[in-house]
Amino acid sequence: MGGFPNLFRLIICCFFIFCCFFTKVNQTYADSTFTFNDENKEIKRSLESLRDLDYQTWQIVVFPSSKKSKNLILRIVGYPGSLRIDHPTNLLVNSGRKTWNLKDITKNIKTKPETLNDSAAEFDMSSLMAELDKNRPLRLGLPGVINDLPIPPYLVSEWRSLAQEND
Repeated sequence: MGGFPNLFRLIICCFFIFCCFFTKVNQTYADSTFTFNDENKEIKRSLESLRDLDYQTWQIVVFPSSKKSKNLILRIVGYPGSLRIDHPTNLLVNSGRKTWNLKDITKNIKTKPETLNDSAAEFDMSSLMAELDKNRPLRLGLPGVINDLPIPPYLVSEWRSLAQEND
């Protein structure tokens, strides 16, 4: 009879482990956080680190251009010192048969352009967000810098939700 409490504890532990690891397997979210812009107003942004097919790590940040504007800005940041992005270089975005050419706005930002280092670039996402109606995977390409950077559907969903919040 002394082994029954130990067996009961083992079953309870296994049940809790099962609940912790397997209950939310299908739900994955990007890191959506709140931050403050230059005007000390709170804005919501999407932040994710991804690897391209050459195993280079990139930080992808999507945020509204201002509290009043519906336009989103995509900032791509590489490891400082390892590469240099020449501006302007437009970003190519592919999804199946559709292709978008996002305009490089790094030199047009209202804050000091020096705050971004040579391994960062910003792009206007308005044309992409206007046509994106599903959470499809995307492929980003920056000539001479990024050959193929896959963007998973959960991140596209996060971007679309940011665009809807700004409407």
